[in-house]
Amino acid sequence: MESTAVGYTRRYAKAYLGGDGLPPGPEMVRREREPEGEPKLMRSRGVKRLALAAMFLAIGLVLPFFIGQIPAVGKMLLPMHIPVLLCGLICGWQWGLGVGFILPLLRSLLFIMPAMYPTAVAMAFEMAAYGAVTGFLYARSKWQCVKALYKCLIPAMLAGRLVWGVVMFLMMGLGGGTFTFEAFLAGAVLNAVPGIVLQLVLIPAVMVLLDRTKLVCFVHPDPSPELV
Repeated sequence: MESTAVGYTRRYAKAYLGGDGLPPGPEMVRREREPEGEPKLMRSRGVKRLALAAMFLAIGLVLPFFIGQIPAVGKMLLPMHIPVLLCGLICGWQWGLGVGFILPLLRSLLFIMPAMYPTAVAMAFEMAAYGAVTGFLYARSKWQCVKALYKCLIPAMLAGRLVWGVVMFLMMGLGGGTFTFEAFLAGAVLNAVPGIVLQLVLIPAVMVLLDRTKLVCFVHPDPSPELV
């Protein structure tokens, strides 16, 4: 009986300590503590974000056909900006940056609109800034709600327009042309007022709808008072 107990004890110690008789190292302990489903969950989230980013890219390619057939109206309503801003909010700043940069260049290659140089190139940097800034600020907001949306959208719009102005100034200067402050105000502010208003109304409305359908959930402050 004693020898049998000793055998069980040795086998248990070998299984716990390992074949070399040493206690488990930090790597083994970390593997034991990590839930097995965590890597699979991370992969599924990455696939979901990739699919959503592709959807927003497709929407950005198609949406100008519905509201941008008249060039003057399309320039005012800024249809390509909407899916880029939504992509940054929902998928994260990296995806918003990528979709924002690719969208105008790809649409120029496929449909010749907008013109590649200088319009599409400048828009690529502008829209990359939209997606990156709005996604970065929203992900770091203490509470994700309608108020936080406006706190992210307005700085993103300002940053994107400043980036557009700098890129246009550099490209026009390299090409021997000029890009005046009046041209910047007209392109970034005055002609874009209808599109800015549309974005400030439509994007929060879409996010509220997604929150109510539980597709994208807001993070609200806890209404219960703190116990002292």
